[in-house]
Amino acid sequence: MFNKSPLLPVLSATVLAAVSMTVLASDVVLPVPQHIASAAPSPELEAVMLAARRYAAFWNSGDPAYAEQALAVDFTDRTLPPGREQGTAGPLQASRTFRSAVPDLKVEVSDMVAAGDRVTVRLHFTGHFTGQFGKVQGKGQAIDFQAFDLYRVVKGRIADNWHLEDNLTLLQQMGVLQQ
Repeated sequence: MFNKSPLLPVLSATVLAAVSMTVLASDVVLPVPQHIASAAPSPELEAVMLAARRYAAFWNSGDPAYAEQALAVDFTDRTLPPGREQGTAGPLQASRTFRSAVPDLKVEVSDMVAAGDRVTVRLHFTGHFTGQFGKVQGKGQAIDFQAFDLYRVVKGRIADNWHLEDNLTLLQQMGVLQQ
């Protein structure tokens, strides 16, 4: 059940502050969500949100260490795109491929909603298509699209991921598809 009381911003700030105090030294660049809604704060919920922030840091930086911190050993992508390997190898390969096309890729967490062992995030991707994507060479086009992810977190790591990206907007911005 989500807390809709006027204290939500205070509770969310308290949870975020507590999460920030428990992060690893390498976590100093974790994205901070612009908006957070969560159930009552607890150590378990803090771990759920920390896993989501670490995974966002992976997409923001391309640093595989964040994926290793965020993902369970038996991580399962429940909406696996064709051609992507299951497990942690899938996101690592996807990040490398996308970063070769959009080297200045940035990812922000616009929204985060957490309850129990689940957290959902709305991610905002921006950058410039200057590399190669398949057979298409970028010409510096601006990239600006969103994605929504739902994670199930077990023992502080993402065990399952369901995701939906706005690929139509992305491919139109890249010039791969006509608008």
